[in-house]
Amino acid sequence: MTHSPIDLFTPAVELAAAIRRKEVSPVEVVDRCLERMDALDPRLNAFCHRADDEVRKAAAAAADVVARTASADDLPPFHGVPLPVKDLVDVAGWPTTHGSAGTGRTPATASDPVVRRLVDAGFVLLGKTTTSEFGALPFTENETLGISRNPWDPERTPGGSSSGAGVAVAAGMAPIAHAEDGGGSIRIPASCNGLVGLKPTRGLVGNATVGAEGLGTSGVLTRTVADTAAALDVLARHDPGLWWSPPAPRRSFASVLETDPPTGLRIGVLTDSPIAGIEVDPACTAAVAVTLRTLESAGHHVVDTPLPLPPADELVAAFMTIWNVGGSGVPLTDPERVEPHNRALRAAARSVDSWSYTEGVRKAQQLSRRIVEDFLAGFDLLVTPTTAWLPPPVGAWRAGADDHPLAALLNSYPLGVFTSVFNVTGQPAISVPVHHDTATGLPVGVQLVAAPWREDLLLQVSRTLELAHPWIDRRPPLG
Repeated sequence: MTHSPIDLFTPAVELAAAIRRKEVSPVEVVDRCLERMDALDPRLNAFCHRADDEVRKAAAAAADVVARTASADDLPPFHGVPLPVKDLVDVAGWPTTHGSAGTGRTPATASDPVVRRLVDAGFVLLGKTTTSEFGALPFTENETLGISRNPWDPERTPGGSSSGAGVAVAAGMAPIAHAEDGGGSIRIPASCNGLVGLKPTRGLVGNATVGAEGLGTSGVLTRTVADTAAALDVLARHDPGLWWSPPAPRRSFASVLETDPPTGLRIGVLTDSPIAGIEVDPACTAAVAVTLRTLESAGHHVVDTPLPLPPADELVAAFMTIWNVGGSGVPLTDPERVEPHNRALRAAARSVDSWSYTEGVRKAQQLSRRIVEDFLAGFDLLVTPTTAWLPPPVGAWRAGADDHPLAALLNSYPLGVFTSVFNVTGQPAISVPVHHDTATGLPVGVQLVAAPWREDLLLQVSRTLELAHPWIDRRPPLG
């Protein structure tokens, strides 16, 4: 074994290659992660479940496999690389809190299929990361899991609901992290923490069941486009037991980065908030301007055609019909300890009969069809801010919460106003950190949206932006 210094900001693909070359050991990498977690997590609060002895045992087993394997080509793609899992999905032997004081702490008996795919790919599960309760809000500040803080400015939120995942990767506690996105929960923390976050097309990545009509999906938070592409190759597997599961992609997502995107793409732009009254921060529109200049210089065409969106009240109503049932299926041991906003959402969901719910879902599908058909007619890609605001201060969501149970959700709209639309349409969307705001020192992401099943195009264009505006060496002042 040749020993090299371990930099936990090394991309996961490169770290896996170093393990295969026997330059570093999985044990050394895991020990370095755990040391950094010990140093930083008491302040940042990325992890809600640690099983260090179990993690070290898994790393030692991975190291033994490396030693006994004749050819590195026989190892899975991410063999020995540590990865934490968001605390909304089951890992066998670990509790799943869903971020709630109302759930039990009995260890799961089986792992979610997404977790099994990650393990099969060689990842060493590092622990579980924080989330807002049921993943309903784009920040984690709750009774059960505490306050997760942004490594770039601990007085601000890291976004969410994949809060801990974003913090862990941005602060160098993990090279890559599992995340989930039902309204922006991969893309929002990607923007807030200076990371890459892709929400795949509806149905491309399947969990144990199809929840919330397919609004949500699993993915990862990473530092590079290449890591995101390679991880998507692991996650996008056909699942014959799942209701919605397309055939496996014919070409690997990692391989599409070996070729340039087609030139002359039609680039649409959306910088005004889809919901009236939400002002977009100039730093967020600056990220869009940087992106458009880069794409134009690469031979693409910015078109003036706006994306026709349905009235905001129709969009919100369609989204909330489904969002209200997001906590269904979560086993509760003490429903009275569920947070007020989620109790209100559950009450709203229970007030809708099955006939009305089905009509609401039908309306959401009709709105989605209109948006996607107009998109296809006008654009190849759409560029928007990922969020309307920079990461707000910790506690900003509390305004009015004592008097109105849904105030926390309403106060969070500026973080999810550009992302949630594409959970309804099911289109793939990615946030990449093209901009850095000099006034605040914060990273700022831009969102790219493509037609359904065109993750290849998103990855190729994101790689173009990554080469033009390298972000891999940007690190928060904590570390």
